[in-house]
Amino acid sequence: MNVQNHDPSRFSYYVTDAWYGELVADYTDWQTEERAIHDVSERDLFRRLLEQEARLLDRLLFEDWLALFAPECGYWVPSTPDAGDPRREIAVMFDDRRRLEDRVYRLRTGYAWSQAPSSRTSRIVSNVEVFRCKTDGQRMVRSNFLISEFWDGDIRMLAGWAGHRFRKLDGAWKISAKQVNLINCDQCIRNPSIIL
Repeated sequence: MNVQNHDPSRFSYYVTDAWYGELVADYTDWQTEERAIHDVSERDLFRRLLEQEARLLDRLLFEDWLALFAPECGYWVPSTPDAGDPRREIAVMFDDRRRLEDRVYRLRTGYAWSQAPSSRTSRIVSNVEVFRCKTDGQRMVRSNFLISEFWDGDIRMLAGWAGHRFRKLDGAWKISAKQVNLINCDQCIRNPSIIL
């Protein structure tokens, strides 16, 4: 089967055991001083990408947000503080490209009752650090976040840190994986119907 002709928004052909293995390997022991990139211009480049992602989500521009992702991507919100292997642990969310597009489509239908009306959010991104990967054309980026959400007369805060894996595709940096680590991931976090 020639997988290059498949549309990842229709069929998750790329989600294989090898893909999971690479994901777990890339998210294991990557935040080390030996791999840290101290070049300010490179850090600013990735900080701008994270700030752009936050702005798009706060403005509910979900299709533009999806465009920041690689065609073959993963979105992972672990339910354990140490985020091990998503094949062996329950996750708050674990989505491939197809599932991300399903989420956005559902939010646009008007029948996502947990988002009727839509949440109003404000995201703060800070402490951005960039790390080298074993693979050229790839970077790991760590940042802290605070999301304030207003919905149905109530305000809640979601806090934690995110690990983005960026890949250079056709000259542009795209998110090939995003891990969202909530500080209260193993507690009741209510319906996380907003995109974190």
